[in-house]
Amino acid sequence: MTTTKNNEHKKLNAPNLRFPEFQGEWNSFLINDVCSEFKSGKNIKADSISESGEYPVYGGNGLRGYTSSYNHEGSYVLIGRQGALCGNVRSVYGKTYITEHAIAVAGNEKSNTNFLHYLFLKMNLGQYSDQSAQPGLAVNKLLKLKVALPIISEQTKIAKLLSLLDERIATQNKIIEDLKKLKYAISKKLLCNDKWTTYKIQDIAEIGRGRVINSVEIDRQKHPLYPVYSSQTSNDGIMGYLDDYMFDGEYITWTTDGANAGTVFYRNGKFNSTNVCGTLKIHSKFDCYFVSLVLQQATQKYVSSNLANPKLMNNTMASIKIRMPDIETQKRLSKVFQALDGCLFIHQRTCEMYLKEKHYLLRQMFI
Repeated sequence: MTTTKNNEHKKLNAPNLRFPEFQGEWNSFLINDVCSEFKSGKNIKADSISESGEYPVYGGNGLRGYTSSYNHEGSYVLIGRQGALCGNVRSVYGKTYITEHAIAVAGNEKSNTNFLHYLFLKMNLGQYSDQSAQPGLAVNKLLKLKVALPIISEQTKIAKLLSLLDERIATQNKIIEDLKKLKYAISKKLLCNDKWTTYKIQDIAEIGRGRVINSVEIDRQKHPLYPVYSSQTSNDGIMGYLDDYMFDGEYITWTTDGANAGTVFYRNGKFNSTNVCGTLKIHSKFDCYFVSLVLQQATQKYVSSNLANPKLMNNTMASIKIRMPDIETQKRLSKVFQALDGCLFIHQRTCEMYLKEKHYLLRQMFI
């Protein structure tokens, strides 16, 4: 790879990062000029779609099912054109049925179809949707957008690189899913035993809760080091960092309110917790990590899901009953699951690294 050096007085129409064998400026076109097809698919009745069949049916948000006929054959880029996810991009191959909720795109003599896939990803097409209750993309509006393309050989090489990276990301995601399935299967086998002693959570833990922490407080921090755990489950539940901490040591936290109510995390270290995050300080006669594993399987049945805002409050947590073996067995089983979690963590971070690399290349290899 080489970086493009722009003249001080004139910025070249070229990306920041290129393969060394390619030089010169990219050419500007309208999307209409670089596509042999750019139009919505056709409607299909719901009763014509089944869970299995000969030809896949793709809508605006991906695979909908299968049907007995097809309306496209070959390589196409699909752009979701309606709904909250309008502007999402994917590629399909072979014989497929594409519905009216997706725009089917194929390149022409000026463009490589796979290159268009990544170009559209970089463009963030969702920003061009109509601002209404039901967001949507207009084909005629998209066709008038300006794009910059290099010669076909450079397009092909860029698309190949990014395709290989996508294949690696897909493989990594498959490894992660398989590890999660393995952990689930082992959990069902090793964490349930009718011969173990039954305890209420209130008998084995001090039950607490965090405090109100908002984004304004987080933004005011000068040396933020300590994580703030909230009701969210993405990013390990972290919503930001503070200069100081509320808790120190091994704890269990759980989400008390909202869509993720009942989600359980094991924590170890110095951290903070919001008011929608419950805390458990496990008594020393029990292994905190093991308790978190057992609780992860138990909490969902206690969530008040019939409410508009699902809840698992402290009083309900206190009454939850779980079965536990002796402390030595707890520690031994914890080691098994910590090894699995450690492996899962490594693969998740590896996948995040590949995704960051992909986003970097999309920013640097396109105009």
